[in-house]
Amino acid sequence: MNVSFHTDSDGELHISAHNVREVEVIEALSRPLEIVAGRDDSYTAIGRTRAGRLLKIIYTDAVDKDGIFVITAFDLPRKQEKALKRRLKRKNRL
Repeated sequence: MNVSFHTDSDGELHISAHNVREVEVIEALSRPLEIVAGRDDSYTAIGRTRAGRLLKIIYTDAVDKDGIFVITAFDLPRKQEKALKRRLKRKNRL
């Protein structure tokens, strides 16, 4: 999967502002626990890194349609983590 990342005006990856590394995003996207379609052709994925970190990743299809463009990624807030665990428990996926 081709993955590109949003950069801020200073040229830094936006995910860096949230202390998230590219490899963590790729790990979480390789086995997402949940993907939900959003507005404006965006998607929200929740996935777990190999280290067990739960990330919420906002992305769109890449402009050339060959992969995805990650807008941002950050740690899943605690309240959302609890809600996710309830949903996954109902689906027997946790």
